[in-house]
Amino acid sequence: MSAARVAAIQMTTSADVAGNLAQAGAWLAQAAGEGAVVAALPENFAFMGLADADKRAIAEAEGAGPIQDFLAGAAQRHRMMVIGGTVPLRVPGGDGRVAASCLVFDTSGRRAARYDKIHLFDVDLPAAGESYRESVHVAPGHAPQVLDTPAGRLGLAVCYDVRFPELFRRLVAEGAEWFVLPSAFTAPTGQAHWETLLRARAIENLAFLVAPAQSGRHANGRQTHGDTLICDYWGRILGRLASGPGCVVAELDRAAQADARARFPALRHRVL
Repeated sequence: MSAARVAAIQMTTSADVAGNLAQAGAWLAQAAGEGAVVAALPENFAFMGLADADKRAIAEAEGAGPIQDFLAGAAQRHRMMVIGGTVPLRVPGGDGRVAASCLVFDTSGRRAARYDKIHLFDVDLPAAGESYRESVHVAPGHAPQVLDTPAGRLGLAVCYDVRFPELFRRLVAEGAEWFVLPSAFTAPTGQAHWETLLRARAIENLAFLVAPAQSGRHANGRQTHGDTLICDYWGRILGRLASGPGCVVAELDRAAQADARARFPALRHRVL
């Protein structure tokens, strides 16, 4: 058991897939250059359309398409595990909605995991004059996903999932030592709750949490909160990027985490 460096990438994604992939590629190269063995991109890293329905038009079939090819190629080129935020994937035999799929590629460019976002953001924010109905164009996932990585056993979650602690308990029950949470948090909810929720999920599970985010004003008029964070198992912030595109790299010390879990055995004290 040893320490490993991981990266969280922050972006201001547009509707230009090729341009977004070029920017993501540059940040992934920087992450690799800084010694990261795993790098995570934010939710919607490859595309944020002018309208919510636009994601249907650029959705890819599972296993084929320019976004998936980009992720596989970057992982193989940099010999680094890449977590592809979310990618819109077609749902065979469905009603036209897409899956918001967090795809993980290993160092050989092989897909190692797929997690479809379970909790969808159907929320009204009257004070901000904003309303969201993610479920109109996105079909929810149903299965939590945990996988082994060079930085330890990883549990996958996306954005709004952070408000549902039972998901993270499930991931820990399946051995998760760290979580990744690619996000595109709204500015008002981010200002109110982002850091608090991230640190709470880390603390209560004695787990590292890596949260790559969207940041700033997008072409569709939406403003995302940013504030990409990497937290440790005690809720301490190891890395942070408040706003604007960039890359944060931090070391996850699994030996220290194991010691903390042994000395402070809250996970073993669970009753319900």
